[in-house]
Order: sequence, then C-alpha cells, then structure tokens
Amino acid sequence: SGTTGRSKGAMLSHENLASNARTLVQAWRFTAEDVLLHALPVFHTHGLFVATNTVLASGGTMLFLGRFDPTQVLALLPRATAMMGVPTFYTRLLKEAGLTPDATAGIRLFVSGSAPLLAETHRDWQARTGHAILERYGMTETNMNTSNPYDGERRAGTVGFPLPGVELRIMGEDGPLPDGEIGMIEVRGPNVFQGYWRMPEKTAEELRPDGWFITGDLGTRDPDGYVSIVGRGKDLVISGGFNVYPKEVELLIDELPGVLESAVIGVPHPDFGEAVVAVIARAPGADPDPQAIRAALERRLAKFKQPKQVIVVDELPRNTMGQVQKAALRQAEIDLGYTEIRAPIAGRIGEGHAAFMHPSPGRLSADQKPGLRRHHHHRTRRVRQDARAGAAGADVRKDRLKVRRGRHRPGRKPDGGLAPRPSPARSAGAGGSRP
Repeated sequence: SGTTGRSKGAMLSHENLASNARTLVQAWRFTAEDVLLHALPVFHTHGLFVATNTVLASGGTMLFLGRFDPTQVLALLPRATAMMGVPTFYTRLLKEAGLTPDATAGIRLFVSGSAPLLAETHRDWQARTGHAILERYGMTETNMNTSNPYDGERRAGTVGFPLPGVELRIMGEDGPLPDGEIGMIEVRGPNVFQGYWRMPEKTAEELRPDGWFITGDLGTRDPDGYVSIVGRGKDLVISGGFNVYPKEVELLIDELPGVLESAVIGVPHPDFGEAVVAVIARAPGADPDPQAIRAALERRLAKFKQPKQVIVVDELPRNTMGQVQKAALRQAEIDLGYTEIRAPIAGRIGEGHAAFMHPSPGRLSADQKPGLRRHHHHRTRRVRQDARAGAAGADVRKDRLKVRRGRHRPGRKPDGGLAPRPSPARSAGAGGSRP
C-alpha cells in the first residue's frame, strides 16, 4: 500500500478475492437481507474488497457514500444493518450527540479495521450504543486473516482468531513460538496473494515456497487463541541490546489521565543505539505533564522500556485510512538530530512540549561513532547504531541500509532460498487459483 515504503502492486487472483468474500459472508453472517452502510474509500482494500465483495457475495444492498461524514452516517444508520469503518469513524461518531441506542437499534454488526482500535473506543462505543465493535486483521496482500467472533466475546485489543481456511503462526528466530510470546506473524491460505507485480526479489523475500506469507507484523496469541498485533516489525525499538515493543508502552501511556493516544518510536542514541521516545496526543481540554507521565511509567516498566523523551502534541499524523504514520515521526526526529529535538520536533508534528531524562549528547565525533547492528524481522531494515557493537559506522542520522530479510533469517540459504511464485493458473468460473 505504500504505508511503510514505496508502493507495491499485489497480484491477487480471482480466487484470492472470492475465497475471502465467501469466508466473510459466513463468518459475519451476511445475507441478502443486509444493507451495508459504506463510507470507506475504494482505493484501499478495506473499502474496495472487504466491504464491497462481501455485499456482492451475499446478494445484499449497499448505501454507498463518497466520503465519511458523521452527520450523514447518523442519518442513514436507521436504513442499514451493518457498517464497516476505520477507528476514526467511531471516534468521530462518539462526539455526536445523536449517537444513541435508538439510532443504532437496526444495526446488527459494526466492524473496525485498517488501524488499531483503542480499547477505550471499544468500551465507549458499547456503553453509548449497546454494540460491541468487531475488530479484524488483514492487509492488501491477503485481505482478511483473522476476526473476532460474531457469536462470542469480541475481546478489546485483539483481532480475534484466524478465519476458516487461514493458517496463522507466530515465528521466532528458530521457528514457531508458543502462545504468549511475541514474534513475526505469518499466514497461509487461499486468500494469500500471488506475489508483487514485477518485483520477483521482493516476492521471494516475503513469500515462502510453501505458501507462508511473512506479514511484517509482530504479534502474539493468548491461551484462548485470540491474536493481538504488537506492531510492525520495522517499529521494533532496540535499546541497549534489548527489544522494546512499542505497543506494550503505548497501552500503558494510553491509560494515563489527559492522554488521548500515543505513538512510541525509536531515535538514534549514542549510548543505547536507540532511545525510546513517546509522542502523546493530548485529550480534548487536557494538558498532560510529560514529567508526570514518565514518573507513572517508572513504576510499571523496566528501565530499558521507559521513554527517554515524552513529547506532547495536539494530534498524531495519520494517513487517509487513519493509520498513525510513525515513519513521519521518526523522520522528524532524525532530521533534527538528538540535540535539536527539544522544541523543533513539537513544531514539526503539532504544538507541544517535551521532557528529557538527561541532557542531549549531541552529534557524535569521529572517534565516538559506534558500530552498526541490524534489526531482525524488518521488511526494509534500518541499520541501527549500537555503541557497544564496535568501532565501525557512520553518522547515525544519515545511515540507512536496505537488506534482504531472507539473507538474515535463520536456516536460510545464502541466496535467500526462495523463488518467485509461479503465475496462477486459470480455472473456469473461479479466475486465478494458487497451485
């Protein structure tokens, strides 16, 4: 989609799309009697395939809006039985006085996806309307992979279970991980795409010969089987040699008074390789104190996970699907450098202020430049600085290195050990199908 780098063309066969639509019709109980309120953009898989194809496959009806407008959506809710949206839809509707149990009485299903739904939004929506939002997980290359159950507990903060016909595993350095551990999410099934258009090397890096697709998302599965997304592999912060998963820190920050939401990123640091930085969007009318936030986290997080900086802004940068753009936050940090980050960074991403745990060390001198260590689990990996890794290196604000993930995966052949998938064979009535 281009969210994490240059846009890529994902080759989806007719059967990839049809199989997922059939699965969603069954999983979400769509029938010809349903009326879907559709306000999603159709340049994205959520609006183009998930919403549209599910209605087509069920023979239902669609109320199609050119754009999301809270007032218009509220006016049309009584005519609909289902709505699919991104978290921003629900947070904006919660601000409308007209959102009541009566306004949503005819709706049997609210679905959210494309970006993480805050547990607070999940709770607030249920309290206001009596409906529990169903959160699911997917991507352009696969359409939908998991879903909270239609019948049963729709657990806030999770994306539910693998859909029928879809296999999911959590992979570590040495293979599949047990429940409760964090690793790379891989999926396999009839919904998985055929490869990237005219990008055989990229296809080889991310699609294994046996059909498992490496999603680039870090996740975990609890003992009940619910899958949770921890974050993108590229968002992993390595501080002092320890892995810091942003989602863990963000969940704790989001619970604090005056915080609407947060984004945790890593920025270059001469001692730790990377420093944990928390960028916080203030709640309406609130003015959270960065020092108080740091103090609250000290009691709940290990030292290496605690933010070295806390920056308060009006809002976090997002794309058109409501996804927080951490790359934009990181770029603002990196462009300015660690010394100059104090006031300018707030101006780059919104008005705000920052708190620091210690004085900024400034730009490294030639004899201070440390060695470089590579992230694992990255689609496009940035070389990170680690002061204890050696003497070679370059300016941490400018060095970037793209490496093929396959060359660094344990058990892989030196040449990556993967080949582009063959073109899908055509079959009557079903379009392309996977071999």
